[in-house]
Amino acid sequence: MTNSLHPRDYSLTGPLNAAAIEAGLANAQWYRPDIPRARMKQLMQRSDEPATRDTAIWIGAMLVTGSLGALFWGSWLCVPFFLIYGVLYGSGGDSRWHECGHGTAFKTPWKNDAVYQLACFMMMRNPIVWKWSHSRHHTDTIIVGRDPEIITTRPPEVLKVGLNVFGLIDVPQSLAAMLRYASGNLNASEKDFIPRGEWGKVVQVARNWVVIYCLTLLASALTQSLVPLMLIGLPRIYGAWHQVMTGLTQHIGLAEDVLDHRLNCRTTRMNPFSQFVYWNMNYHIEHHMFPMVPYHRLPELHEEIKDVCPPPYKGIVDCYREIIPTLRRQLTEPDYFVRRTLPAASNDRAAVA
Repeated sequence: MTNSLHPRDYSLTGPLNAAAIEAGLANAQWYRPDIPRARMKQLMQRSDEPATRDTAIWIGAMLVTGSLGALFWGSWLCVPFFLIYGVLYGSGGDSRWHECGHGTAFKTPWKNDAVYQLACFMMMRNPIVWKWSHSRHHTDTIIVGRDPEIITTRPPEVLKVGLNVFGLIDVPQSLAAMLRYASGNLNASEKDFIPRGEWGKVVQVARNWVVIYCLTLLASALTQSLVPLMLIGLPRIYGAWHQVMTGLTQHIGLAEDVLDHRLNCRTTRMNPFSQFVYWNMNYHIEHHMFPMVPYHRLPELHEEIKDVCPPPYKGIVDCYREIIPTLRRQLTEPDYFVRRTLPAASNDRAAVA
């Protein structure tokens, strides 16, 4: 039976924003396991080498598959190349904007910024908006009324989640937001987490992007071919499925309004291809606890804290064996969520609100 407290107002402009602040859930102190200071300093050490190597592979693979897809356009031979290109663009771009947005992927700042700008364009995510949105997500992870990146509500919006496997809601919303920013408009929620001094940058980036997309449309019209759009823009739709598949494993079905990332994040074992595309974000508890640890050091961080964390999920399928029944149950019991069992060895300060 649906609880009278549901549906809750997940917006940043609703009453739960103030309620979270009053309850001490906003900008709060989160549970963190003790790691020796010297070891933590090692883990936070940045390096250009891993990200430069991985970025060269990522961009090189897109150049090869995109070129072969364009070469074989008009025949079935283009399909496997565009399938790979789409995942690298529409899903690989998601993890790249994320990690470079933290400024940890590379040691050299301009490399972080260059990949961040490129990946944000690929994902249709304004780099200024998402910088501040993601900062709030880490500060107030899955705190209702505060976190702008909660994927679905309780009861869950199952149709919306399903359609976004191919960006069918996300992409039109992103394009509409881009045009809105280009016209100089930010909504009330965005103004809640973006400093006023950054608003002009949001507008300028959006206007630059509108020019690029207009030129892509013009190229498609002049060549009477979809190839330019298959290379720029459309991969955000046909390549989004992997990003959604991995992204849903992060938080869905877990606790809201808690101050312990072990209760609202999942760490998951993944195959090498998915882990490369996802840039180690399958170590999601570790990333949220210590977001300044570079992606390539997250496996080491996992080894340091695994004794105080729930065991990692065995794979993507293992996650969905939990997620799907949970979403189904939340349709009629929105108060239901997965209660993770914490190891007895942990210094447990967590409490479910």
